[in-house]
Amino acid sequence: MTPELQQIVYLSFILMLAIFLGFELIAKVPATLHTPLMSGSNAISGITLVGALVSAGAEQTAMATWLGAAAVTLATINVVGGYLVTDRMLAMFKKKSSGGAQ
Repeated sequence: MTPELQQIVYLSFILMLAIFLGFELIAKVPATLHTPLMSGSNAISGITLVGALVSAGAEQTAMATWLGAAAVTLATINVVGGYLVTDRMLAMFKKKSSGGAQ
């Protein structure tokens, strides 16, 4: 086996393992903990956004700059969308004011 093929197999194994473990961990989380989990994953996406900004600004090659810009766009959408979903979920737990006379 060539070293390139070995590296592809190795990285594919790591990707499959990460997908399996991620699915198993998220499936075991109770529904009441999904909102805090979403907030934590949004913080991780913010770190991804910083890495994407560094990648886009490194000016290594044109392809790296374009991929970095795409990563910035997707990470920004992920962070903003995640916080909007978290805010909407937290709004479900707020007390509603009564409409009657006080």
